[in-house]
Amino acid sequence: MPPALSAAAPGSFISPHALMAIKNLELRARVVVQGFWTGLHRSPYHGFSVEFTEYRQYAPGDDLRYLDWRLYARSDRYFIKRFEDETNLRCQLIVDNSKSMAFGSTGYTKAEYANTLAATLAYFLHQQGDAVGLLTFDEEVREFLPARHRPGHLRHLMLALEKPASGTGTDLAPPLKRIAEIVNKRGLIVLISDLLAPIDTLERSLGGLAARGHDVLLFHLFDPMELSFQFDTATLFQDMESERDVYIDPGAARADYLRKLRAHMAEARRICEKFGVSYHQWSTDHPLEMALFDFLKARMQRGKKGSHSRRNPGTAS
Repeated sequence: MPPALSAAAPGSFISPHALMAIKNLELRARVVVQGFWTGLHRSPYHGFSVEFTEYRQYAPGDDLRYLDWRLYARSDRYFIKRFEDETNLRCQLIVDNSKSMAFGSTGYTKAEYANTLAATLAYFLHQQGDAVGLLTFDEEVREFLPARHRPGHLRHLMLALEKPASGTGTDLAPPLKRIAEIVNKRGLIVLISDLLAPIDTLERSLGGLAARGHDVLLFHLFDPMELSFQFDTATLFQDMESERDVYIDPGAARADYLRKLRAHMAEARRICEKFGVSYHQWSTDHPLEMALFDFLKARMQRGKKGSHSRRNPGTAS
């Protein structure tokens, strides 16, 4: 893990609770990105921002003609200038807006957190000159914006994210199938969801995206209470998608609930590993800046793997 990603103190970031008090979604995203850069520049790994936005670190086999000697003189590190076709990215954000995402024990919901995370990634990538698109879904596709980088597009994307969730159930198949059908060029797919859906649907859908050569990154969201199930007294719970009432004694049900939850998360992780998907289990009380760190770390790791495979192509047997 790059030192910047491990050295940044979570206490230096704005809390999600304070962030959600900002009503304007685009302003929220801007605050997160600015806080991210501030934390990054205070860390000991100052070259991370330069490396991601304009350069990549020299690796054996790179053409020495493209070494930036001026940057070497300032930093004592070797960097290769990245060309336009290396830096331009097409990213499609897929955001779960089903009714289960309306749960929240922190003063804000999973949906609010998910939309803020998507807005943050969109704002950051737009600043980098990359094309960003959006698809929101519940049991069906709701909003779709193709990946673009043009004046006004980011604002349209923010407005789409601000629309309240109106669906009931969760069905991962339609949105991932639609993306596979309409996104012809290889790019980055970011799925943000609580994955409260049959896990076999996830396996089929992610397999289809991976087969088309897309890089896929998954943020598997949980409210803190979903992870701990620290309810104190017997309570009447309501299934937010079916609206069925269930009376549960948390003390008696906790162990079985946590066992099933761990199995669900382990299966999601297994599926992601099977298809080379970057999997991130994420609690909604974690700072958004850290999610951006994880996003960039995943991109850098994937980029290094891609560079290595280009320099050392496999041989046919």
